[in-house]
Formats: sequence, structure tokens, C-alpha cells
Amino acid sequence: MILKLVVCAVLALIWWYLLRVMDRAELNFWHFVLGSGGLFILLIVLVQPVLTKPLAQVVAAVAGLFGSATHTFAAYFRYGVLFIQAAGGAMTLQIDFECSGIIEILAYLSLLAFFRVYTRNQRVILGVLGTAGIILANVLRIIVICEIIYFGGPETYYVSHSLVGRFIFYGLSVLLYFFVFTKPQIVSMKVGSFKYGDGGNSK
Repeated sequence: MILKLVVCAVLALIWWYLLRVMDRAELNFWHFVLGSGGLFILLIVLVQPVLTKPLAQVVAAVAGLFGSATHTFAAYFRYGVLFIQAAGGAMTLQIDFECSGIIEILAYLSLLAFFRVYTRNQRVILGVLGTAGIILANVLRIIVICEIIYFGGPETYYVSHSLVGRFIFYGLSVLLYFFVFTKPQIVSMKVGSFKYGDGGNSK
């Protein structure tokens, strides 16, 4: 553990130094790529092991509210487990590392941290709202998976988890990325006397 922290500290210092160099050289694109990529790696190594279980518990607890209200599945949020008593047999789902949404949250925060279209305060607000949005999108995905299994039986697990669930989660994630990253970048672009978002009026 100590060795890992030392290695991370050394790499973080090198990363920070390179960022300073690129910032002074005004290499904005490479500053963004190195900054967001390096931060993501550091968060995966240092933060992910700590937050995965609590995040899985939150997702299970929130999804469990819907399950309890509809009596279609039960949540044991302390263990990140969902229990579905389907018509074709009972099934237990474990919300693990991949299903917790931690990777998507850390990737989003890493990109946002170095996205200079926004001010620092705006990035903080969007970080909080985006994280909440990703969690809710994941909760919706889990609910849909459980409902499909409840009504269709355990044999629908693959379709619900690998196809329908992923389509919902990543579809909502694409919308989030569009409104947070793509649209503001397009609006801020200016070509000649034309600027996107000004109604086509010249400046």
C-alpha cells in the first residue's frame, strides 16, 4: 500500500509538471488530453477502491425504493444486492464494480476538470449535477433490468442487462455529454463573422 502511494505521488508530480509545461506553451489540446487522462488514472487507482461499495449501496437503495413500491424486487442495499422473485424463479443481482457507475462518474469528472469552456465554479456545479445524473441513469437502468426479469423470468437476464440496460444507461450518458461538452463547444465556436448560437447575426 505504501509503495503504491509513493509511486502514485511520483507519477502525480511528473503529471503536474508536464501540465505546467503545456499550459505555458499554450498547448491547450494536449493539456486537456494529458490532464483528463492522468486525473482519471489517479482517481481509478486511489478513489475507485474506496467509493465503489458505497456507490453500489446508494444505487441499490434508490432502486429498491421503486422495487418496494411496486413489490417487484427487494433491495439489500448494505450488500449492494437486489432480489427478484420472478414468475420463472428467483434471481439475485449483485451491483459490483462495473454496475456501480463509478467508471463513468470518474471519467466524466476527469474530463470536466480540464474543460476550460466553463469557469471553476461552473465546473463544480456541473460536476455535482452530472454525478447525480449518472447515478440516476444507472438507477433507471437497474430498475428496468429488474422489471424485465420480474415479468419475463430469469432467462431474460442477458437481454435486459447486456442490451436494454446498457442502451438506456449509455443513451442517457450520451445526452449528458452532449449538453455538458459538445453543445457549449459548438456554441462558443466562431467562423469568420458567424458565431453559432447568435441566430446568424454578424458581429
